[in-house]
Amino acid sequence: DTEGLLRIKEENQKHYRRAQRHQEKKEKIQRHNRKLGDLVEKKTYDLKTQYEHLANLRRTHILELTSVIFPIEEVKTSMRDPADMSSESDNAMTSSTVSKLAEARRTTYLSGRWVCDDHNGDTSISITGPWIILPNNGDYSAYYNWVEEKKTTQGPDMEHNNPAHTISAALCYATQLVNTLSLILDVNLPKKLCNRQVKTQQGNHEFCGENLSRHRFTRAVKKLNANILHLCFSQHVNLDLLHPLHTLRNLMYLVSPDTENLGR
Repeated sequence: DTEGLLRIKEENQKHYRRAQRHQEKKEKIQRHNRKLGDLVEKKTYDLKTQYEHLANLRRTHILELTSVIFPIEEVKTSMRDPADMSSESDNAMTSSTVSKLAEARRTTYLSGRWVCDDHNGDTSISITGPWIILPNNGDYSAYYNWVEEKKTTQGPDMEHNNPAHTISAALCYATQLVNTLSLILDVNLPKKLCNRQVKTQQGNHEFCGENLSRHRFTRAVKKLNANILHLCFSQHVNLDLLHPLHTLRNLMYLVSPDTENLGR
């Protein structure tokens, strides 16, 4: 029993010495982990600083781009409210009729359904200049209506102020701006939309080439609107400001100096 007790004591001493070595190794690993944690924290701070610096650079480039090359502004139109004009011509008009006219003025029949639009008829959005504008409510029917008329009308086109021309030009510039913004922000766009006048399997550039049919035109507009919304979501633009049909207005909110997260 005495010899067995001595063996057990020797084994216990070996285990104790081994436990001490393990404790020293554990403390060494903990010190190493603390050093790595401090290093990671410093690197994380440096990375965050670099992200902020990069975001400021992107923001500066975007604001320069949209102030010098692609200015987007809201253009007020001097259109009078139909309710006011009707009430002047008919003093006996009831208040319900006036309210119905005002409500009708805030709606637009677009692609087979009625769309509510509080800005309908009040404003338009211009890009690169006040003469290149898009309807605020997203109704671009003037383009494909003009294309249909051109199919039945022979002779050169002398209508330089035709709204179809300005719609095509505005959408072309918007496409070019969106593609440039995606490069600056390093955001991949969900829809491929070419802004160069080159021949592809599908034809020329969607908006600057030949006259598009209604199907091709609306398809290209939907792709452009999807890309714009994707950029707005990536920059955390307030969702309450966005509308899926307001092409240039959504772009205006995206590149606005008031957008806090622009460049993230």
